[in-house]
Amino acid sequence: MGRITNYFNQLSKFFRSPDFSKAVILSIAISLPIAVFSYLGNYEIGVAIALGSLLSSPSDIQGSFNHKVMGVFLAALLAGLVSVILGYATVELWILLPVLAIMVFVISYFAVFGFRASLVAFSGLFAIVLSFANISTVLEIWERALLIVVGGLWYLSLSITWHFLNPKRATEQLLTETLELTALYLKTRSKLLTNVGTRENLKKELFKIQGELNEKHESLRDILIRSRLSFGNSNYARKRLLIFIELVDILELAIANPVDYKKMDELFGEDSDMPQKLSSLINSLALQLDDLATTLQKNANYTQNEIRDDLEKIEIGFKNFRESLDADDKRENMFLLQNLYDYLEKQAQKINTVVRILYNLDDKKRVFLKRKEVVKFITPQDYDPKILVENLNFESTIFRHSLRLAVVVLVGFSVGAYFSLENAYWILLTIIVIMRPNYGLTKERSKQRIIGTLIGGAIAIGIVFFIKNQIVYAILGLISLTLAFSLVQKNYKTAAVFITLSIVFIYSLLQPDIYNVIQYRIVDTLVGAGLATLGNLVLWPAWEVKGIKNVMLKSVQANKTYLEEIAAFYRNKRKLPVSYKLARKQAFLETGNLSTAFQRMTQEPKSKQKEISGIYEIVGINQTFLSALASLGTFIRNHKTTTASEDFEVLVQHTLQNLSNTENILSSLKIESQPDKEVSKEAGKALNRNFNELLLKSEEQEINGNEPDENLREQLREAHLVINQLNWLLELSEKLQTKIIKTRLY
Repeated sequence: MGRITNYFNQLSKFFRSPDFSKAVILSIAISLPIAVFSYLGNYEIGVAIALGSLLSSPSDIQGSFNHKVMGVFLAALLAGLVSVILGYATVELWILLPVLAIMVFVISYFAVFGFRASLVAFSGLFAIVLSFANISTVLEIWERALLIVVGGLWYLSLSITWHFLNPKRATEQLLTETLELTALYLKTRSKLLTNVGTRENLKKELFKIQGELNEKHESLRDILIRSRLSFGNSNYARKRLLIFIELVDILELAIANPVDYKKMDELFGEDSDMPQKLSSLINSLALQLDDLATTLQKNANYTQNEIRDDLEKIEIGFKNFRESLDADDKRENMFLLQNLYDYLEKQAQKINTVVRILYNLDDKKRVFLKRKEVVKFITPQDYDPKILVENLNFESTIFRHSLRLAVVVLVGFSVGAYFSLENAYWILLTIIVIMRPNYGLTKERSKQRIIGTLIGGAIAIGIVFFIKNQIVYAILGLISLTLAFSLVQKNYKTAAVFITLSIVFIYSLLQPDIYNVIQYRIVDTLVGAGLATLGNLVLWPAWEVKGIKNVMLKSVQANKTYLEEIAAFYRNKRKLPVSYKLARKQAFLETGNLSTAFQRMTQEPKSKQKEISGIYEIVGINQTFLSALASLGTFIRNHKTTTASEDFEVLVQHTLQNLSNTENILSSLKIESQPDKEVSKEAGKALNRNFNELLLKSEEQEINGNEPDENLREQLREAHLVINQLNWLLELSEKLQTKIIKTRLY
């Protein structure tokens, strides 16, 4: 019963999603002109307008409204321009081939301007392919091109209308997805407590989830901050921004989770049920986020699950467990348990804050950010024409991809022409849809396309065999088209199934031999996927091992800046500066980028995965370093602290020196000097002496029958965490430097 309920919830969520709404709008934008102009006896006009809607739609993605409008508008203009050029170039083959190659290269090369520009470029490439689909005998080339632009503007008008009818839908969906991903991150973290044998796989899964969360956070920043700048500080925008801030803090707390899993295994032992209780509590926190996502999606009332009782049970369990420890074990382990409990309590408070903000239970919190400060949190896209010149070399991944795509498209066109394949433009369509700058993504996309096409072909054969009704084909074609559009970003394999179905049913209305259509659809897809995969393998391949060094460098630099900001804030506790928040954001982004680059590397051929075990260790060390930074920064921000000592400065400076040396190694520069390890040891010993003195005072108070005062407890916790994290950061910085040298990336 639970599975059935979950299935219907997922189905309901799908039909409420902006992706499905966009697909419905696109289906209307395509079908309505065809229906109207067919009725008026001008079928080809309707088809041209429908093509314009189809070609301009890829740029309609989540993000700033102004950027979306501009993207769709430029896509429509580009599609029209391409149609004119290709229409006149097809008169002679010797003209067509160079024009085709140049246009594919130039248009795909615009991807150097970022993701949205790459979608506009895709519209241009799509227009190139569809120029071969049906050369109109009724319309002039310029008329067809003009109607394609009109079709793009027609789709844009529908999209804008829907936006103003549902202005909050995209933001709510993105916020919902972020809540769900954050919940998944916490669930995966909870498994680390109990699934000892699969911890390495779980850590890899965390890398992947963190990369996805970084992307969601960037999109939310862009939408929420730009909406505040454009429309002011409305109550809705303020609340969503506050929730986003809390979600960022929840992720930071999770990454900063001060748990040494090996030490915890030794502490509790195999027979203890405490790890399972802790895992269940973290899972309960995650489920609260899931529930919030569901209620936000459905715009329903939220029934909060009370976890205070669970927290109290954990605290009682900790106290009982501490009393059972030997005196020698108490000192170290009581801090581990206390830090873990504090982490759980803070996460519960953060989630409770999200609930209170969302449902107007607490209206006291305000966000006051100056315009000059707030724009710094948006990652700007540079559209300087100089970028085109700077990337015009084989060091640029986009340059190589554009050149590779142009060659493969020419080969695909030649194969289709030589063998006189029916609807050979499907080969080109397959190539431009699945071919990506790196081999791993292209290979995965090819596999999904082939499997989806085969499944779609099999289903189509079954339906056509039993049903012989043109009206049914038309209805199924429209439904399949809508589902294909709505799934293409989320589940490409399933989208490929519905794309194939829609094409088969639409063609069945135009020609009687449907089985022939299915046959050529499958053949053309196999040829296109094979050429795309082979092209990425042999034509100027962009293997991740060659570029991952620069990704590592950016991550090290971001972590170094983050450490500098933490140390500066520790020295001078005041209002948290914007520079600290920006450094934290950048450190999280760059660490996520490194994890994503490693994931891409694992998809490449084994022969190209050079030094992969060493790179995996580097990624793990870098992630652990960020966790230690987040743990230190979170504690300093949320607790009253003492004045930073000289020994603190020594350990911080030595860690920064190690990171600077690592930067030089990755930049192929000489290492100027190494920190004096003896000085580091002395600083560490001095900090430990201070901690032991505080601990002695605490024990003396306990011996005298008094509970240690709160101020002493806070100083003890501060001394313990700062010592551990500084020593750990220093050790990790040394290990990172050594591992990079051994891995020979420099």
